[in-house]
Order: sequence, then C-alpha cells, then structure tokens
Amino acid sequence: MDAEQIERAVGRLAQEIADRARAAGAADALAIVGIRRGGVHLAARLRLALTRLLGHEPPVGTLDIALYRDDLSARGVAPVVGPTDIRFPVQGKTIVLVDDVLYTGRTVRAALDELVDFGRPRRVWLAVLVDRGGHELPIAADFAGAHLQVADGQDVQVRLHEDGQGADVVLTTGRVP
Repeated sequence: MDAEQIERAVGRLAQEIADRARAAGAADALAIVGIRRGGVHLAARLRLALTRLLGHEPPVGTLDIALYRDDLSARGVAPVVGPTDIRFPVQGKTIVLVDDVLYTGRTVRAALDELVDFGRPRRVWLAVLVDRGGHELPIAADFAGAHLQVADGQDVQVRLHEDGQGADVVLTTGRVP
C-alpha cells in the first residue's frame, strides 16, 4: 500500500466506524485507544477523521502492552515499557482499539487485558490498517483497511511519516530471525 491507499483506507475505516457508532447509538460515547507502537499514529489519524464525521472530538488514549504480553518469559529480556495514557473514563464507553497489523491476535489479547484494568467499557471494536491472516487466537477485526494474504516467513510492516519513515507505506518483508 502506498500513501494514497493508506489515506483512503483510514478514511474508509473512519466512515465505517462512524456509521456503526451512529447505528448503535454510541457516537457520543466513542473513544479511541491506540496500541503502542503501531496503533498510536493510526489512532490519531482516525480521531481527526472521526471528528469531521461526528462533529465532536472523541477522546484518544494509548496502551503499552509490554507487561501484558504472554511471551515475556520466552523473550528472556526485560521488556521496554512505554507510557500508557488513558485520561478519560473507560466505563460505559465504546472503545475503538487501534493497531497497525492484526496477525496472531496476541497483541490484541494483551491490550484487552490492560484495557479492562481501566474500567469496563460498554463494547470494544478492533480497527486495524492491515489484517494479514494467520490468527492464533479467536480474534477478528471489526474494521480492516486491507486484508492481505501473506506467506509464513513474511512480515507486514507499516511505516508512517509520524515515525520518521518518510512517505507512508505498507510493505511485506522477509522475517528477521
């Protein structure tokens, strides 16, 4: 995906989220939470688009799932923990959990575990830029910008200019061991 395709995908995601939120009577209770690292900038972009569509600015937050991962002992290294920042009440909200790529589902599972430590949302919708398949857990995106078939041994990388990557792009690359 190039920058233009990413921009269109984010716009389409925002429209689908806004439509579903209105249909569910949840437009005023909508909040966006980006999973650190890949979902944070996408969450900010979705917030801007949703603000235009809904006429109000939904609150946004970030989760760092480093301590909630199920592979901490397997990694053998102390996790690098970034900030989690949720400055709104989660209780009763419709949370749009945002990540760049859905693969195994383990990142989303960890994010859900952390999110409920902040309260009990009314519902949680998952929005991803890319669903690459290969899920290991029964987790599916409610909203996906693209569905890609990616071979085992390949990774999907989302590079956004907010991360200092130059132009926005989604690439498939060989997995680094």
